[in-house]
Amino acid sequence: MSGILSSYVADAWWQPAAEDLADAPAAEVRDAVTGDLVTLVSSAGLDLAGAMAFARDTGQATLGALTFHQRAVILKQLALALTERKAELYELSTRTGATKTDSWVDIDGGIGVLFTYSGKGRRELPNARVQLDGPVEPLSKDGSFIGRHIRTTLPGVAVQINAFNFPVWGALEKLAPAFLAGMPTIIKPATPGAYLAEHMVRIMVESGLLPAGSVQLVSGSIRTVFDHAQLGDVVSFTGSASTAESLRLHPAVQTGGVIFGAETDSINASVLGPDAEPGTPEFDGYVRQLVTEMTTKAGQKCTAIRRAIVPAPLVDAVADAVRDRIAAKVVVGDPRDEATTMGALASLEQRDEVLRQVQKLTDGGGRVLLGDGQAATAPDAGAFLDPILLSFDDAEAPRVHDTEAFGPVSSLIGYDTPARAAALVALGGGSLVTSVASANPEFVAQLTRRIASGNGRVLTLDRTSARASTGHGSPLPNLVHGGPGRAGGGEELGGVRSVFHYMQRTAIQGSPEMLTAITGVWHAGAATRDDTHPFRKSLQDLRVGDRVVSEPRVITLDDITHFANFTGDTFYAHTDEEAAAANPFFPGRVAHGYLLLSFAAGLFVSPEPGPVLANYGLESLRFITPVSPGDAVRVALTAKQIVPRETDEYGEVHWDAVLTNQNDETVATYDVLTLVSKTPEPAAA
Repeated sequence: MSGILSSYVADAWWQPAAEDLADAPAAEVRDAVTGDLVTLVSSAGLDLAGAMAFARDTGQATLGALTFHQRAVILKQLALALTERKAELYELSTRTGATKTDSWVDIDGGIGVLFTYSGKGRRELPNARVQLDGPVEPLSKDGSFIGRHIRTTLPGVAVQINAFNFPVWGALEKLAPAFLAGMPTIIKPATPGAYLAEHMVRIMVESGLLPAGSVQLVSGSIRTVFDHAQLGDVVSFTGSASTAESLRLHPAVQTGGVIFGAETDSINASVLGPDAEPGTPEFDGYVRQLVTEMTTKAGQKCTAIRRAIVPAPLVDAVADAVRDRIAAKVVVGDPRDEATTMGALASLEQRDEVLRQVQKLTDGGGRVLLGDGQAATAPDAGAFLDPILLSFDDAEAPRVHDTEAFGPVSSLIGYDTPARAAALVALGGGSLVTSVASANPEFVAQLTRRIASGNGRVLTLDRTSARASTGHGSPLPNLVHGGPGRAGGGEELGGVRSVFHYMQRTAIQGSPEMLTAITGVWHAGAATRDDTHPFRKSLQDLRVGDRVVSEPRVITLDDITHFANFTGDTFYAHTDEEAAAANPFFPGRVAHGYLLLSFAAGLFVSPEPGPVLANYGLESLRFITPVSPGDAVRVALTAKQIVPRETDEYGEVHWDAVLTNQNDETVATYDVLTLVSKTPEPAAA
């Protein structure tokens, strides 16, 4: 694999021409362990403007033709395709210096993001192309003019500029939400490890699952990306804070409407509570977590612990425990050797850069407690480095709070009060994550409230959660990954919230008929159809607005009394006339709300077997006007939203239910959810 690494643009594999390489030599990428040449990387001569235009035209069209659920199904199929061939990715990953555990975090972690977003897309988004955000806002007394918010896909391309440490996860954690939103992606991996990202894309291409133009790959520089970016494009960057700041100042971002998101280096902290003395589960868990964060991916993680903030009297105890655990558990070497627990850094250049930053830390007051700055195993060929632990006598020394050695490096500092611990966390200038190890809820609560605004995530660790905890440095797809200040100010992952980063929130206003047409969801006041009972219709025949209006039913005192005795709900408002009349909400004895719901079902249900398979639940139930003995109620049931399930022979129907009395006053409103067969022949649920 020592030739030129391919890019994938305009749905075709591409390599630079010889004449382009003559003017701009390709970068060499070497095995982080052996130093052998792996591949050459260059994008010289690549038509980046054309690739971005292809994404906006072809990619937008193919993804835009699909619903959220259809895109979610493809994400799952892509995850399965990658899973089937992940052994190939694992084999390549060792050349980046990654151990099997490191590769699991990167490869299986990335595949897991696809699975997660596939599931969340089908559970939390409609089987449609427009997402409703929030309730209807009445804008007129008669209901003829209303408003609400919707989200629609941004019209551009999502360009991701990734870091070297996670070639697979880094790409897939950005691809999944953009793809689900309907936005095509261009992946730009960092040069070290680009061959792993290229093979991942190759597997996805060869699966035949990718819609045309939905995913492209540029192996090499894309320095001119902002020259070709325009309103509707999103550029996501992972890397250094200084680079992010320079990109943020580009005119395309400042005045051109290009959305720029950054996830950058972060001086993350982990705080040990004053109660967590040696011998406690919290102390042991803290040390275990600290060593894990120092050695996983050889410390090359944006979420790694850089500052271990511990009670001043425990600094030496923590240092000794870290030293003992590293001696007992950490073996630095070739990740192909099963005895190895920590592999190499990404490159010799990266190792040298880490050592330069360590020198800055020592020049700024740090004392090296552990690690001689170089591993004994093949130091000349591989990018190996022993774990390095430093200590700062001055807890406020600027260097410990502003300098990141992006490798197996962490620094110990002491604190004397909880307020002091919080202040030290804040000196990092904004972080991706801080963890707190303590069994004292009061300490944890006070510290968390003080530090939360300066962190994207706060993990608390105690003896109860230790075994199940995913750890300080593990971003999860259903929780926010990002942070304020130095951490970049961006937000990745976080469930469907990250999907919305690739969509525009828009307020729409108009008549119920127009909003129904725009959203595909029926709004009260829009047209209805009263023909065949809607419960007799399968999804292929049912339409939004199909309705049934029942005959009235008189509610008697005997009904109320029987329901109270039968159910055991003898609340005084239903059984004691005098007490009920004294209640400010009731005129006297009134019917149970759940009695009214039961009667309503009897009024609108079509009882014969048919397309309706099951009651799936109720949503947004509100009781508005009490019903007294002698009142008559009727129900209007209207098909509000139809959600076919992509992988089943049935779908969900949301029905708008309105219960009114003989004076046309609204008694109750709610949504009824049912499962309905797609065809007239009932499907097996």
